[in-house]
Amino acid sequence: MSAVRVRRAGSEDLDVLAPLFDAYRVFYGQDSDPAAARRFLSVRQTAGESLLLLAELDGEAVGFVQLYPFFSSVRLARLLVLNDLFVADGARRQGVARALLGSAAELARDRGCAGLMLETAEDNHAAQALYDKLGWELQSGFRVYTLRV
Repeated sequence: MSAVRVRRAGSEDLDVLAPLFDAYRVFYGQDSDPAAARRFLSVRQTAGESLLLLAELDGEAVGFVQLYPFFSSVRLARLLVLNDLFVADGARRQGVARALLGSAAELARDRGCAGLMLETAEDNHAAQALYDKLGWELQSGFRVYTLRV
């Protein structure tokens, strides 16, 4: 098995990140729009609104994590929301997601965050199994509401 390399992504990585981000959105039922995917990532990076980690396998970009800063008033702490995690089909089951999650946790620790949080689809059992295996805790006692405006 090849070694997975995870590194912080910069603006110079947008051309390899955009197709992965577009594939991620398609996975969640959105229409493919590589140009819009690239613009979205570019704006987040330029504005300093997200942190992107890029996974490479044999020098090829195969996955990413996008993290957003978040603050807990109750905990008086900074957290990172792991909003996006994606691994290309051909690179799955090779430790890429595990490496990305580990690097995200290390980044959170290095930035003095209290932790990471994420949400996933109820039918995404493969991801849930990995989160359980890596020590993520399923939260209960809260309901998540959204309001479209």
